Order: sequence, then structure tokens, then C-alpha cells
Amino acid sequence: MPEWLVVGLWLSVGVGVLIGVIFVAGARLYPSETPTATHATGEGRRRIEIRQYLSTIGEEFAEDHFVEGQHVAFYLPERDVAITFDARAYFRIERSSTFAVLVEHEMPGMHLGDRLPFETPDIRDDEDQLDPTEAAFAVLGVSRGATLSEVKRAYRQKVKEVHPDHGGDREEFQQVREAYTAAKNQVS
Repeated sequence: MPEWLVVGLWLSVGVGVLIGVIFVAGARLYPSETPTATHATGEGRRRIEIRQYLSTIGEEFAEDHFVEGQHVAFYLPERDVAITFDARAYFRIERSSTFAVLVEHEMPGMHLGDRLPFETPDIRDDEDQLDPTEAAFAVLGVSRGATLSEVKRAYRQKVKEVHPDHGGDREEFQQVREAYTAAKNQVS
């Protein structure tokens, strides 16, 4: 091999190692403080909401538990209730004696109480706080007596305004989706 080729190879390996060391040192000295998308939205956000809700109503729970051979997000051992985001796990557990609750990713955590097989306490303790259902209708800009078709129409219109692909804000879009789910459940 020519000498210039050997020198070039050694030089490129040395530069590559140096760049790698700089990136590793930078990541350790200046860690990123921004939360990952999993914790801010989607299943991670629902887990936080459900955890807060269950703690607020005083219900003991276990996270990431196995029930009937299926992995579930939350398990209420005193009530034998499994809460999952996975539809396949839900249908497998449903055949057993354990009561299964399926939580969709867009369902707000405060609506979990509607699906539980036992009576849950009302967790509103501030009189000035807006009723979640009222807030959902307000976000969509329709009255509480709106029909399902009016709710759907308002949702479609609002999505056009706030969708991130059309220059809208991701958080506001998520709020509109949650409001639609809550309003739709109330109307149907």
C-alpha cells in the first residue's frame, strides 16, 4: 500500500475517534433537559393522568403488572381490575374473572372513573373549576345540548384551525382531540 493511503486511513480514524469523544463528553457535561415525546404526549401522558386520578380517589394500584399472562398498565389488586392501553390484552383479560378496562390514547385520565366497575368519588374540590364536560363543549365552541353531528362538525372545523400540519400548536390540537372525545361520549 502506498504510504499516503495508510497515513490518510490513520488520520481519518483519529478524527472519527476525536469527534466521538467530543460528542460523548458533551452529552455527559450538558445533558438534555427536555422531556421525551413519550412523557409529554400519548401513552406517557395518559399514564401520568391515570396515576394522578387513582391517587386522588385513594385507590391502590400497581403499574406495569402482569394479569392473566398479559402486561397491563395499571392493576387495582383490591378490586381485581386491570387497566390497559392494548386492545389485544383487553380482550384476553376480558375472558377471565378480572374486570378489564381499555383506555384509548386520546381519552383524558379524568374519564377513567366512568369506565371503572365501582363507584368513584367526585374529585372536584374547587367550586370555581369548570366541569370537564362543560370545558369540552366550550373548547369545541358548541352548546352542551349539541347533537352528535354538531359536535363532529365543530371538531372538524376546530382541527382545521389548530392542526400542527397547518401551522397550529401541538398542545392545542391535543386539547381539541380530548374535548371531542369527552363531548362525543357525553352526547352518545
